[in-house]
Amino acid sequence: MERKVALVTGVSRLKGMGRAICLELAKRNFDIFFTYWTEYDNEMPWKVNSMEPDMIQKEIIALGVQCEKLELDLALETSPDLLFQKANDKLGLISVLVNNATYSTMTNIHNLNASELDRHYAINVKATTLLSTTFVKQFNIDHGGRIINLTSGQSLGKMSTEIAYAITKGSVETLTDTLSSVLASRGITINAVNPGPNDTGWIITLKKNWKPSFL
Repeated sequence: MERKVALVTGVSRLKGMGRAICLELAKRNFDIFFTYWTEYDNEMPWKVNSMEPDMIQKEIIALGVQCEKLELDLALETSPDLLFQKANDKLGLISVLVNNATYSTMTNIHNLNASELDRHYAINVKATTLLSTTFVKQFNIDHGGRIINLTSGQSLGKMSTEIAYAITKGSVETLTDTLSSVLASRGITINAVNPGPNDTGWIITLKKNWKPSFL
């Protein structure tokens, strides 16, 4: 059977959704290429051990599939082309792209500034869009392509303590809907998935800063 390869971004922590996604795909016989960026994680309350990406890679390989990884700053404009070149060279054609990487800090109407908004845009909008278009360009068969974008239900409720995150991740839903009909003719489906609340470390920040919008 021809092997399938999945590219998953944002896989750095043992407690993260990226790891869980990779393991589920590996159980379904997908070879995995994943990215991580420890500089961002170490700026967050949850931090990351430098060995965690290696540990995740070993877990995936133990399931009987191939796995490669790359530490990469997805905010750089050159990153999408570099990433797909590395992934294609190591594992072959990518048939599944999971845009899991995100940038999120607590921003409200009082502390939001241009610099922080740009950081959110660079990962949540620009990187997601460029990775998706790069995936489409390298996908050269007529069926079986998948793009999965992770969202957080921005259209379902207010996130007044994470303004920059809400407005940039909300655009991912628009991107997904906009591309869906275009990609169908290329044999590629694209979906946005809201996984709901998960205890990945982010909840620590939420508990300290979040207040119901009706208070």
